Amino acid sequence: MNSSEKEISYQITNTYSTLNTLTNKTKYVWLVCHGMGYLSRYFLKYFRHLNAEENYIIAPQASSKYYLHSEFKHVGASWLTKENTLAETENVLYYLDAVLEAENIPKDKKLIVFGYSQGVSIATRYVVRRKLQCSQLVIHSGGIPKELITENLKFLKAKVSLIYGTNDAYLNKERIAIEIKKATELFGENVNIITFDGVHEVNMALINSLV
Repeated sequence: MNSSEKEISYQITNTYSTLNTLTNKTKYVWLVCHGMGYLSRYFLKYFRHLNAEENYIIAPQASSKYYLHSEFKHVGASWLTKENTLAETENVLYYLDAVLEAENIPKDKKLIVFGYSQGVSIATRYVVRRKLQCSQLVIHSGGIPKELITENLKFLKAKVSLIYGTNDAYLNKERIAIEIKKATELFGENVNIITFDGVHEVNMALINSLV
């Protein structure tokens, strides 16, 4: 029996979530990419403590959803896997294009691109591939894509923060040393290394310190 794998293009519909209201008083617009196992509407809880008048948060939703446990009750989502990664990355980037087009962010707002855990790979790739001039790029407890090189980042003038917990089970000393070296090579003196005493979790206090 001969089998073959073919490729098609088709239109899909996906959701995304927002927090607060975009007004003339808004100073910061956040594009926040969640980690594996999240749904965007729940990921927004980490940003509820920010000043609602000054901060507008956009949380894209990874489209690949699955049940988190054997009870088949709670649903999570994943951005990418090792399967067909290049094509899936393109799909995600086009989706983010559509999200930003729908939001139509005014030019006078400061854009903060935030990636947590698996969302780091999405946030950094999107900034690089679209040459997005954000005011800040936040890399929180995740790995920088290996294919990124210094040449890719010459356009970027943003402040870059690399945040991780010192007791993160997924980022041991060897791994974080690699990530710090990579970040320093890519972003140079623009990168700010920030640690906290904690595990693999979003640090709300540090989020507050970014604005």
